[in-house]
Amino acid sequence: MRFGYWMPIFGGWLRNVRDEGMPVSWPYIASLAAESEQHGFDLSLIAELNLNDIKGHRAPSLDCWALAPAVLAVTSTLELMLAVRPNYHSPSLTAKAISTLDVIAPGRISLNVVSSWWKDEAAQYGAPFDEHDARYARTSEWLEVIARLLREDTVSHTGPLYTLDGAVLEPKPSRPPMVYMGGESPKAKQVISAMADAYVMHGDSPEVIAAKVAELSELRAKAGLPPLAFGVSGYVICRDSDEAVSAELDRILNVRASPDAYASYQDFVSGSQLESRVSLEEYSVSNRGLRSGLIGTPDQIIDRIRAYEAAGVNLLLLQFSPQREEMQRFGTAVIDRYTGTS
Repeated sequence: MRFGYWMPIFGGWLRNVRDEGMPVSWPYIASLAAESEQHGFDLSLIAELNLNDIKGHRAPSLDCWALAPAVLAVTSTLELMLAVRPNYHSPSLTAKAISTLDVIAPGRISLNVVSSWWKDEAAQYGAPFDEHDARYARTSEWLEVIARLLREDTVSHTGPLYTLDGAVLEPKPSRPPMVYMGGESPKAKQVISAMADAYVMHGDSPEVIAAKVAELSELRAKAGLPPLAFGVSGYVICRDSDEAVSAELDRILNVRASPDAYASYQDFVSGSQLESRVSLEEYSVSNRGLRSGLIGTPDQIIDRIRAYEAAGVNLLLLQFSPQREEMQRFGTAVIDRYTGTS
């Protein structure tokens, strides 16, 4: 199992806790990234959102592609999975950025290709916005252009969205970046099975994840391509006792701690059909993080990790709060024991 984490470019992951002690600042991110390598993490996902969808639209949110070279410069082994939304980025200029980043840190760049879903943000930023199937058509053509530029000497391409006339991209990266993708619609799964290297899922139980792994593996085999890798997102609460776990859950699920959070939660509930406890957990932590069940004592969490491993997962993308302290705890109490280094 590989251990990755979400880079805290939003100030945290909890909608009910206003200040998580995770400043949106370069000194904090730089020290956290450098320390993460010491704690056993080998990958970090840097999300791409111009608006903060966790703390509110007027809260700070850092740019993924401007942050990436700085993080590469203060780390030595950490792989950066850079989120990219094709409607915001030219494929040829993205390929050029990948080539340059690989000069800074050879072999340490991968892509999380996201078929953009946020219409209001696109309108605010003047970006084109495609409806669902058109998003995946754009993603497919975008990935095709990227792949050719990173491998071929000269590229000419004429498609519905992009045209290149004898494009030359040098230097070539030391290796083409691994492409991670997520999505749950039939169209998303069709594109992922044909064009991605890895399928990354929101949090869910190992049993549910195993079924998704089996489905995508079958689609991949039908496409005649090498097997996919599989990743799962999760939010971690690692404590020494059940009582301490319960106390932390109560803290992060307390929507009444903030009037703004409570009002937002009420809107969420009115628009969902979830049972109240489930809806509270879905709302309070991003990316369905609590569904992963990475909650409990170190031994309980290690058992859960082994269940994911048995389900076919080989990457965990984790969230913590406060991140620096909890990642250190997780590295010592879980990763070191899981990998047999302690």
